Amino acid sequence: MTMHDSISVCDSHQHFWRLRRGDYSWLTPDMGVLYRDYEPEHLRPILDATGVESTILVQAAPTIEETRFLLELSRQHSFVVGVVGWIDMESPQAPEVLEELCAHEKFVGVRPMVQDIADPQWLLRPTLTNAIAALVERDLTFDALVRPPQMPALLDFCARYPELRIVLDHVGKPPIAARELHPWSEQLRQLARHEKVRCKLSGLVTEAGNADATALRPYVDHVLDCFGAQRTMWGSDWPVCETVCRYGDWFALCARWFEHASPRDRASLFGEVARETYLAPQTRRRKAH
Repeated sequence: MTMHDSISVCDSHQHFWRLRRGDYSWLTPDMGVLYRDYEPEHLRPILDATGVESTILVQAAPTIEETRFLLELSRQHSFVVGVVGWIDMESPQAPEVLEELCAHEKFVGVRPMVQDIADPQWLLRPTLTNAIAALVERDLTFDALVRPPQMPALLDFCARYPELRIVLDHVGKPPIAARELHPWSEQLRQLARHEKVRCKLSGLVTEAGNADATALRPYVDHVLDCFGAQRTMWGSDWPVCETVCRYGDWFALCARWFEHASPRDRASLFGEVARETYLAPQTRRRKAH
């Protein structure tokens, strides 16, 4: 299936990994379909089949070595237009590491794996201040990978760093499988009050454990009600989505949901917000230097 209206579709969230690299402590044989290599040659035919033109590649391991690996893949494959990497946010050297990574033209931001950090208040540690200042100075994004226990801290984090451009991954991972909307729904509304926050419409099938449109729709509707199409971006979360449904199935489901939306809203959701969030600042940085 391809997107109508000649929309240039950008997938705002996908991953690659190569098991023998050894970065992925979370990736174990019991993960089933995910326990194998996923590289550009596996994704390219899927993008061609769905009509997706470009992607934002996101880290999947908390190592700087994996970030460099992803940046090298992005050099080799033009459909990857941006890389969200990882740095040690608490390191005194974080600003210097960011400076090094910014030498790569496709480096667009960072994602600490907050959901895996035991301290639910980690986002509020003063040791992050220098790294955050360096992100703001370089106009880089901060992808927030959180679960409901970290949402209160994320709200305080947004208030503490109002100049930081923040992207909420996977709509904050609400408990869809339990069909629970609260307190996530109110937390999301509070988050949307921070004008620099954007939201990724991704990861929902994984949280639900299925691709049942009836179960997912209340969460999708609430995201759009809070953020609107101009601050929401579609993402596949491939290959993680493969545990539930194929890339094309998730894309087709979302395309059907928004088939009656205005052309402007569809263009925003399926590409323009991702490009404005990740690639426009990247272009500004290149011009500044």
